[in-house]
Amino acid sequence: MALLYNWAEQLKSLFSNLFLQPDWRSYFDIIIIAILIYQVLKRLMKTRANSVIRGVALILLCTWLSEVLQFNTINWLLQQVISIGALLLIIVFQPEVRRALEQIGRTRWVDVPWLRLGSASAKTTEQKIDELVTACVRLARRKVGALIVMERSTGLQDVIESGTTLDAEISAPLLENIFEPNTPLHDGAVVIRGDRIVAAACILQLSADSGISRDLGTRHRAALGVSETADSISLIVSEETGIISMARDGKLTRYLDENSLKALLKGIFIAEKKPEGGLMAMFKPKGGAGNEKN
Repeated sequence: MALLYNWAEQLKSLFSNLFLQPDWRSYFDIIIIAILIYQVLKRLMKTRANSVIRGVALILLCTWLSEVLQFNTINWLLQQVISIGALLLIIVFQPEVRRALEQIGRTRWVDVPWLRLGSASAKTTEQKIDELVTACVRLARRKVGALIVMERSTGLQDVIESGTTLDAEISAPLLENIFEPNTPLHDGAVVIRGDRIVAAACILQLSADSGISRDLGTRHRAALGVSETADSISLIVSEETGIISMARDGKLTRYLDENSLKALLKGIFIAEKKPEGGLMAMFKPKGGAGNEKN
């Protein structure tokens, strides 16, 4: 807490000098810092580190409040968490820090569109859902394995960068062609951002949940893994059985047919737009699908 107090005092002194004795250098300094903070936050918001940042900010806020309100026990506990926080942050953010440093050296600071499938009009969204469902059903009939990940509010830029970059409209023929066996992009996941297929052959981290059924293969474990750390929606077609499944929030919905899959996707990406449903409303399918963790 002493360290936080010293930081607060230094910030207070800094802003006092900036605003009490301003000159052109002060304004220029503020503009540069604001741009840097904006660019860093913009890139972190496109990765799963965004949730960790909110958690750290909440802990700092609670620590300050507990000191102001003189909740000594809570304040002591939070101080212990903060004392090892620097080491934990280095461990947690190691991939993001390395990737950010690489980007500083090799990319331009440009704005990349970051949308969701549900951000388009309802008619357009429904058309894209029809294409996805058609592709999954056709692949399932031929028992061709597939894994499709749809990015939502949690960015998957790190996952996208692990694959082959594409920029194509969502269409059933294209998805079928990507997952066709013995083709360059068939192994891995397709990532959809907004109404575009942005990457294929992407690598996902497998779920570490020991309760997952041994009957489920790598695709299902990968889909569950990304759904545990992001709010994405993953569609899986089993290569062995042709069963269509959906992974969401660390849970797997299996044995989906054309109608139930279409109902689920419309409930997620179209029904949530309705004011009465709320932004995060969940659609519960009636029949035709079984919810299970494994």
